[in-house]
Amino acid sequence: MLLVTGGAGFIGSNVVAALNEAGRSEVVVCDFLGNEGKWRNLAKRQLMDVVPPAELPDWLKDRKLDAVIHLGAISATTATDGDLVFETNFRLSMRLLDWCTANAVPLIYASSAATYGDGEAGFDDDASVSALKKLRPMNLYGWSKHLFDLAVAERAANGAKLPPQWAGLKFFNVFGPNEYHKNSMMSVLARRFDDVKAGRVVQLFKSHREGIADGDQRRDFIYVDDVVRVIMWLLATPSVSGIFNVGTGKARSFKDLMLAAYAALGASPNIEYIDMPEQIRGSYQYFTQSKVDRLHRAGYNGGFTTLEDAVKAYVGDYLDRPDRFR
Repeated sequence: MLLVTGGAGFIGSNVVAALNEAGRSEVVVCDFLGNEGKWRNLAKRQLMDVVPPAELPDWLKDRKLDAVIHLGAISATTATDGDLVFETNFRLSMRLLDWCTANAVPLIYASSAATYGDGEAGFDDDASVSALKKLRPMNLYGWSKHLFDLAVAERAANGAKLPPQWAGLKFFNVFGPNEYHKNSMMSVLARRFDDVKAGRVVQLFKSHREGIADGDQRRDFIYVDDVVRVIMWLLATPSVSGIFNVGTGKARSFKDLMLAAYAALGASPNIEYIDMPEQIRGSYQYFTQSKVDRLHRAGYNGGFTTLEDAVKAYVGDYLDRPDRFR
């Protein structure tokens, strides 16, 4: 039996799909289904149960699990309720870490590229305590993830007991099917696809930094299928533990992303550039790019989908269909 926290969410539901496709039906999801249609992310899946987060401690008592895939979190970078984010993202993670340690159950968990802050310290996934302490997350979400990385890294450095396998994954800019409930936190491609399809103008931010063209702000965009492949590889490779970046290692621009969408539809680009809101100009990241050397050295050789191929697959298989769900 496998537990996937956040299993009704974006990445989590794609992991559940991959587990089912691999023949695993004994999957339990811990998540809120809510009123925003998240259940549709799981409508095609086979599950043993959906456990509300508040019931998880009791549900775990005397439970035998093959692994915990901990993806549940308040992931909005705009979140402001510090107590709620700390309880949900840090304290729950610590309880799961302790439970997996005590019960010798592998733990694979979601960290985030948001732990790197503005990127001035680089994007090297050095998991040493000294390296992690140099990072300065810029938002509450990134800070909560960073604190948990530090807690795990410190236990590892001190030789303290940990689960038989533990892996923290610093996801970069993930996009793909089943992200639709995320509203403003959806990828730009998902938010703007209907405009692209209808021929309406698509707005991207102007650059407010010398030497960088409008729309040339860059991110390490990674298709959700590639993220899922990494998680499935870790489940099949219990000897690998550590904190790893999960990105393509190649930054691409928002303009590239939207041009790929137009190309996937065989449509002519219709993009205009608008001023970035003043309140975010000072903290806006112009560049993120993961270093994935540690993941490769650990033995992962699954490769990463190019931006153009990923957008083509997302558009053709999901966004441009009546049923957009995996």
